[in-house]
Amino acid sequence: MSNCCTTDGSCHTPAESKTTYKVDGVGSAHCQGVVAKAVGGLDEVTAVEVEIGTGLVTVTTSTEPDEALDALIAKTVDEAGYNFAGRVAA
Repeated sequence: MSNCCTTDGSCHTPAESKTTYKVDGVGSAHCQGVVAKAVGGLDEVTAVEVEIGTGLVTVTTSTEPDEALDALIAKTVDEAGYNFAGRVAA
């Protein structure tokens, strides 16, 4: 039985959530890769897309993001050498 199935045999697909953040300094493919690898390495993250030039980072998570996840992403981005500028309004 996979982890998405209940004891009665019914299955569900975990809801995914996408949140977009702004990261300053993503001006090349190298920068894009560094940020994507750093953020994508977090357990909570299932996918990440990083736009060169705009610095928009779209993060897909298996749960709704909260302040703790935002702080973890901010720390991870900062440790990778980039400036985390926060969430982009939906």
